[in-house]
Amino acid sequence: MSNIVIAIFLLSIGASFVQRTTGFGFGIFIMTMLPFLMPSYGEATTLSGILAITTSAVIAWKLRTYVSWRRLWPILLTFIIVSTIAIFALTRIEDHILRRVLGVVLIAISIYFTLYSKKIKLPTTKKVQVGAGTLSGLMGGFFGMQGPPAVLYFIQSESSKEHYMAMTQTYFLIGNVIMTLVRAYNGFFTTTVLQDYCFGLGGVVIGTTAGTYVFKRISNRIFRYIVYAYIGMSGVIILVTN
Repeated sequence: MSNIVIAIFLLSIGASFVQRTTGFGFGIFIMTMLPFLMPSYGEATTLSGILAITTSAVIAWKLRTYVSWRRLWPILLTFIIVSTIAIFALTRIEDHILRRVLGVVLIAISIYFTLYSKKIKLPTTKKVQVGAGTLSGLMGGFFGMQGPPAVLYFIQSESSKEHYMAMTQTYFLIGNVIMTLVRAYNGFFTTTVLQDYCFGLGGVVIGTTAGTYVFKRISNRIFRYIVYAYIGMSGVIILVTN
């Protein structure tokens, strides 16, 4: 078994565990290393996407009764449109300044929401949903990291961690399916991606199972701060790996 296969397997465990525990972060976690293991950046984002689809599909199905489609569609449709445009514009991500700005913004947001989360309540208005969907679409299309903007919206607008998890995973599931189709159209879904997906699948099962155990034992109050903390960590990861 090659080092690349082992690395993809271990990365899939970690990414799935993070996704199942916090509701996001699969792409952020796995894309710190995946571009160095795949032939191209586009193939790396494609592999990340189809592995994330598997994780989200399992969670979304189990929590499907908690989904409110009325609140989900506006942000989801905006995300699909913007991410599709971003993928078509993608040739190769080399804009290090943009990634540094993204990292700093995520850290600042996590600190702000941690300090003032009790005073903040994002309304479920069309303007807020479209704004979150646009930012999420840009980050997803270019970097394969669409989570933070959507997560901030859902963690503030949903009443419990179960509703939050159901909404985020349904959002990521549908969004990643659409992005995968667009990436395939642009030639990023290769035999290498399919082969490496098979290697990562076992890791997804292990990580999701472990994450489920942890998620069930986190209180709603503490869960919110864990999410904010990981958004900040995401910013640090982006800065360090830039």
